[in-house]
Amino acid sequence: MASSPSALDKEQIFGMAEKEMEYRVELFNKMTQTCFKKCVDNRYKESELNMGENSCIDRCVSKYWHVRFSLVYFWMYH
Repeated sequence: MASSPSALDKEQIFGMAEKEMEYRVELFNKMTQTCFKKCVDNRYKESELNMGENSCIDRCVSKYWHVRFSLVYFWMYH
C-alpha cells in the first residue's frame, strides 16, 4: 500500500503546480501579444475585431500551438 505524501512532498508538488501555472500564463500572454501585434491594426478603426483580424488571430493561435506541440514532441522523442 502506498504511503501518503509527506508535508515536504506536498509542498514540492504545490510548488511544481505553481510553476506550471506561471509557465502557462506566460505562454498564453506571449501568444496573445504576438498574435495581437501581427493581426490587429493599431489604429483601432472599429470597436470590434473585423473578419480579417478574427481570421488572422485564429490562424496565428492555431500555428502557435502547432509549433509549440511539435517542439515539445521533438524534445521528448529525439
